[in-house]
Amino acid sequence: MKDSLTIRLSFITMCLSCLLAPAALAQESKSTPAKRKPNPAMQPIQDVPGLPRVLLIGDSISIGYTLPVRELLKGQANVHRPPTNCGPTTKGLAEIDQWLGDSKWDVIHFNFGLHDLKYMGPNGENLADPKLETSHPQVPLEEYRANIEKLVARLKQTGAKLIWRTTTPVPPGAAGRVVGDAAKYNAVAKKIMEQHKIAIDDQYAFALKHMKDIQRPANVHFSSEGSRELAKQAVAAIQHALEVR
Repeated sequence: MKDSLTIRLSFITMCLSCLLAPAALAQESKSTPAKRKPNPAMQPIQDVPGLPRVLLIGDSISIGYTLPVRELLKGQANVHRPPTNCGPTTKGLAEIDQWLGDSKWDVIHFNFGLHDLKYMGPNGENLADPKLETSHPQVPLEEYRANIEKLVARLKQTGAKLIWRTTTPVPPGAAGRVVGDAAKYNAVAKKIMEQHKIAIDDQYAFALKHMKDIQRPANVHFSSEGSRELAKQAVAAIQHALEVR
Protein backbone atom coordinates (compact mmCIF):
# COMPACT_ATOMS: atom_id res chain seq x y z
CA MET A 1 0.00 0.00 0.00
CA LYS A 2 2.79 2.31 0.99
CA ASP A 3 4.79 1.49 -2.16
CA SER A 4 1.73 2.13 -4.32
CA LEU A 5 1.22 5.58 -2.73
CA THR A 6 4.89 6.43 -3.26
CA ILE A 7 4.66 5.47 -6.93
CA ARG A 8 1.54 7.60 -7.41
CA LEU A 9 3.18 10.64 -5.73
CA SER A 10 6.29 10.26 -7.89
CA PHE A 11 4.13 10.12 -11.01
CA ILE A 12 2.21 13.27 -10.00
CA THR A 13 5.49 15.10 -9.25
CA MET A 14 6.90 14.12 -12.65
CA CYS A 15 3.75 15.37 -14.41
CA LEU A 16 3.87 18.71 -12.59
CA SER A 17 7.53 19.12 -13.53
CA CYS A 18 6.70 18.57 -17.19
CA LEU A 19 3.90 21.13 -17.02
CA LEU A 20 5.98 23.77 -15.23
CA ALA A 21 9.20 23.35 -17.23
CA PRO A 22 8.06 25.32 -20.34
CA ALA A 23 6.86 28.20 -18.16
CA ALA A 24 10.17 28.27 -16.31
CA LEU A 25 12.10 28.25 -19.55
CA ALA A 26 9.93 31.06 -20.93
CA GLN A 27 10.48 33.12 -17.79
CA GLU A 28 14.24 32.53 -18.00
CA SER A 29 14.32 33.60 -21.66
CA LYS A 30 12.48 36.82 -20.74
CA SER A 31 14.90 37.65 -17.94
CA THR A 32 17.96 36.83 -20.07
CA PRO A 33 17.55 38.58 -23.43
CA ALA A 34 19.56 37.22 -26.32
CA LYS A 35 22.80 39.06 -26.98
CA ARG A 36 22.91 41.13 -30.14
CA LYS A 37 25.39 40.12 -32.75
CA PRO A 38 28.30 42.58 -32.98
CA ASN A 39 27.79 45.19 -35.71
CA PRO A 40 30.45 44.44 -38.37
CA ALA A 41 30.83 48.18 -38.95
CA MET A 42 32.20 48.46 -35.41
CA GLN A 43 34.77 45.71 -35.76
CA PRO A 44 38.43 46.76 -35.92
CA ILE A 45 40.21 46.20 -39.21
CA GLN A 46 43.76 45.23 -40.06
CA ASP A 47 45.54 47.85 -42.14
CA VAL A 48 46.80 46.91 -45.56
CA PRO A 49 50.41 48.16 -45.54
CA GLY A 50 51.10 51.08 -47.85
CA LEU A 51 47.49 52.31 -48.09
CA PRO A 52 46.38 55.65 -46.60
CA ARG A 53 44.37 55.60 -43.38
CA VAL A 54 40.87 57.11 -43.23
CA LEU A 55 38.80 57.69 -40.09
CA LEU A 56 35.01 58.04 -40.16
CA ILE A 57 33.55 59.85 -37.14
CA GLY A 58 29.79 60.13 -36.70
CA ASP A 59 26.54 58.77 -35.31
CA SER A 60 24.30 55.97 -36.60
CA ILE A 61 24.05 57.59 -40.02
CA SER A 62 27.80 57.12 -40.43
CA ILE A 63 27.58 53.61 -39.00
CA GLY A 64 25.13 52.85 -41.80
CA TYR A 65 27.56 53.91 -44.52
CA THR A 66 30.77 52.56 -42.94
CA LEU A 67 30.72 49.13 -44.61
CA PRO A 68 29.82 50.39 -48.09
CA VAL A 69 32.54 53.03 -47.82
CA ARG A 70 35.03 50.28 -46.98
CA GLU A 71 33.85 48.23 -49.93
CA LEU A 72 34.10 51.14 -52.35
CA LEU A 73 37.57 52.11 -51.09
CA LYS A 74 38.92 48.55 -50.97
CA GLY A 75 42.48 48.56 -52.27
CA GLN A 76 42.59 52.37 -52.03
CA ALA A 77 42.44 53.10 -48.30
CA ASN A 78 42.15 51.55 -44.85
CA VAL A 79 38.83 52.81 -43.49
CA HIS A 80 38.38 52.87 -39.71
CA ARG A 81 35.74 54.21 -37.33
CA PRO A 82 35.41 54.41 -33.53
CA PRO A 83 33.61 51.31 -32.21
CA THR A 84 30.69 53.44 -31.01
CA ASN A 85 27.92 55.81 -31.98
CA CYS A 86 29.82 59.07 -31.68
CA GLY A 87 26.67 60.89 -30.58
CA PRO A 88 26.62 64.62 -29.77
CA THR A 89 29.53 67.06 -29.65
CA THR A 90 29.71 66.66 -25.87
CA LYS A 91 30.59 62.98 -26.31
CA GLY A 92 33.01 63.95 -29.08
CA LEU A 93 34.92 66.30 -26.80
CA ALA A 94 35.07 63.66 -24.06
CA GLU A 95 36.29 60.83 -26.30
CA ILE A 96 38.04 62.40 -29.31
CA ASP A 97 41.56 61.63 -28.04
CA GLN A 98 40.62 57.98 -27.59
CA TRP A 99 39.13 57.81 -31.09
CA LEU A 100 42.19 59.38 -32.70
CA GLY A 101 44.66 57.22 -30.78
CA ASP A 102 48.37 57.48 -31.55
CA SER A 103 48.26 56.46 -35.21
CA LYS A 104 48.63 58.74 -38.21
CA TRP A 105 45.49 59.62 -40.17
CA ASP A 106 45.52 60.78 -43.78
CA VAL A 107 41.83 61.76 -44.00
CA ILE A 108 39.20 62.28 -41.30
CA HIS A 109 35.56 62.46 -42.42
CA PHE A 110 33.44 63.67 -39.48
CA ASN A 111 30.01 64.85 -38.37
CA PHE A 112 28.04 65.82 -35.26
CA GLY A 113 24.51 67.19 -35.20
CA LEU A 114 21.55 64.81 -35.05
CA HIS A 115 22.21 64.00 -31.41
CA ASP A 116 22.92 67.62 -30.54
CA LEU A 117 19.60 68.86 -31.92
CA LYS A 118 17.41 66.08 -30.50
CA TYR A 119 15.14 67.02 -27.61
CA MET A 120 15.55 65.72 -24.07
CA GLY A 121 13.16 65.78 -21.14
CA PRO A 122 13.77 67.52 -17.79
CA ASN A 123 15.14 64.32 -16.26
CA GLY A 124 17.19 63.28 -19.28
CA GLU A 125 14.37 61.48 -21.08
CA ASN A 126 15.49 60.67 -24.62
CA LEU A 127 13.61 61.94 -27.68
CA ALA A 128 11.22 64.12 -25.67
CA ASP A 129 8.34 65.97 -27.30
CA PRO A 130 9.80 69.26 -28.62
CA LYS A 131 6.44 70.98 -28.04
CA LEU A 132 6.64 70.59 -24.26
CA GLU A 133 8.04 73.55 -22.31
CA THR A 134 10.13 71.15 -20.24
CA SER A 135 11.95 69.77 -23.31
CA HIS A 136 15.22 71.16 -24.63
CA PRO A 137 17.84 70.35 -27.30
CA GLN A 138 20.55 68.06 -25.96
CA VAL A 139 23.17 70.62 -27.06
CA PRO A 140 21.79 74.12 -27.75
CA LEU A 141 22.99 75.90 -30.87
CA GLU A 142 25.51 78.22 -29.20
CA GLU A 143 27.03 75.39 -27.19
CA TYR A 144 27.18 73.35 -30.39
CA ARG A 145 29.08 76.18 -32.07
CA ALA A 146 31.68 76.29 -29.28
CA ASN A 147 32.02 72.50 -29.23
CA ILE A 148 32.55 72.27 -32.99
CA GLU A 149 35.27 74.93 -32.76
CA LYS A 150 37.08 72.86 -30.13
CA LEU A 151 36.70 69.63 -32.07
CA VAL A 152 38.01 71.22 -35.27
CA ALA A 153 41.02 72.59 -33.39
CA ARG A 154 41.80 69.12 -32.05
CA LEU A 155 41.31 67.41 -35.41
CA LYS A 156 43.59 69.89 -37.16
CA GLN A 157 46.39 68.85 -34.81
CA THR A 158 46.44 65.45 -36.52
CA GLY A 159 47.64 66.93 -39.80
CA ALA A 160 44.99 64.91 -41.65
CA LYS A 161 42.87 66.26 -44.48
CA LEU A 162 39.53 67.03 -42.84
CA ILE A 163 36.08 66.62 -44.39
CA TRP A 164 32.97 67.86 -42.62
CA ARG A 165 29.84 65.88 -43.44
CA THR A 166 26.69 67.96 -43.10
CA THR A 167 23.95 66.65 -40.83
CA THR A 168 21.23 64.84 -42.76
CA PRO A 169 17.62 66.11 -42.65
CA VAL A 170 14.97 65.51 -40.00
CA PRO A 171 11.86 64.28 -41.88
CA PRO A 172 8.28 65.07 -40.79
CA GLY A 173 7.10 62.82 -37.98
CA ALA A 174 10.56 61.91 -36.63
CA ALA A 175 10.32 61.60 -32.84
CA GLY A 176 12.16 64.03 -30.59
CA ARG A 177 13.43 66.29 -33.34
CA VAL A 178 12.17 69.31 -35.29
CA VAL A 179 12.05 69.60 -39.07
CA GLY A 180 14.45 72.36 -40.14
CA ASP A 181 16.79 72.16 -37.15
CA ALA A 182 19.42 70.25 -39.15
CA ALA A 183 19.69 73.24 -41.50
CA LYS A 184 20.25 75.58 -38.53
CA TYR A 185 23.00 73.43 -37.05
CA ASN A 186 24.55 72.96 -40.50
CA ALA A 187 24.66 76.72 -41.03
CA VAL A 188 26.65 77.15 -37.82
CA ALA A 189 29.05 74.34 -38.72
CA LYS A 190 29.46 75.58 -42.29
CA LYS A 191 30.78 78.96 -41.18
CA ILE A 192 33.36 77.27 -38.99
CA MET A 193 34.47 74.94 -41.79
CA GLU A 194 34.80 77.82 -44.22
CA GLN A 195 36.90 79.76 -41.72
CA HIS A 196 39.24 76.79 -41.37
CA LYS A 197 39.17 75.92 -45.10
CA ILE A 198 37.77 72.44 -44.38
CA ALA A 199 36.12 70.53 -47.24
CA ILE A 200 32.38 69.87 -46.94
CA ASP A 201 30.58 66.68 -47.97
CA ASP A 202 27.05 68.06 -48.28
CA GLN A 203 25.00 64.95 -47.57
CA TYR A 204 22.19 67.15 -46.21
CA ALA A 205 21.51 68.61 -49.66
CA PHE A 206 21.76 65.20 -51.32
CA ALA A 207 19.47 63.49 -48.80
CA LEU A 208 16.95 66.33 -48.87
CA LYS A 209 16.66 66.01 -52.64
CA HIS A 210 16.22 62.21 -52.52
CA MET A 211 14.51 61.87 -49.13
CA LYS A 212 11.48 59.88 -50.36
CA ASP A 213 13.71 57.33 -52.08
CA ILE A 214 16.47 56.77 -49.51
CA GLN A 215 15.20 57.80 -46.05
CA ARG A 216 12.83 55.81 -43.87
CA PRO A 217 9.39 57.38 -43.31
CA ALA A 218 9.18 59.60 -40.19
CA ASN A 219 12.71 58.48 -39.27
CA VAL A 220 16.12 60.14 -39.41
CA HIS A 221 17.68 56.85 -40.53
CA PHE A 222 18.13 55.55 -44.06
CA SER A 223 17.34 52.36 -45.88
CA SER A 224 20.23 50.05 -46.79
CA GLU A 225 20.16 51.45 -50.30
CA GLY A 226 20.06 54.96 -48.86
CA SER A 227 23.17 54.27 -46.80
CA ARG A 228 24.93 53.03 -49.93
CA GLU A 229 24.04 56.27 -51.70
CA LEU A 230 25.43 58.29 -48.80
CA ALA A 231 28.56 56.11 -48.95
CA LYS A 232 29.08 57.12 -52.59
CA GLN A 233 28.95 60.77 -51.51
CA ALA A 234 31.49 60.14 -48.76
CA VAL A 235 33.80 58.17 -51.03
CA ALA A 236 33.88 60.91 -53.65
CA ALA A 237 34.90 63.44 -50.99
CA ILE A 238 37.50 61.09 -49.49
CA GLN A 239 39.04 60.23 -52.86
CA HIS A 240 39.39 63.92 -53.67
CA ALA A 241 41.04 64.55 -50.29
CA LEU A 242 43.47 61.68 -50.88
CA GLU A 243 44.42 63.12 -54.26
CA VAL A 244 45.20 66.60 -52.92
CA ARG A 245 46.73 65.70 -49.54
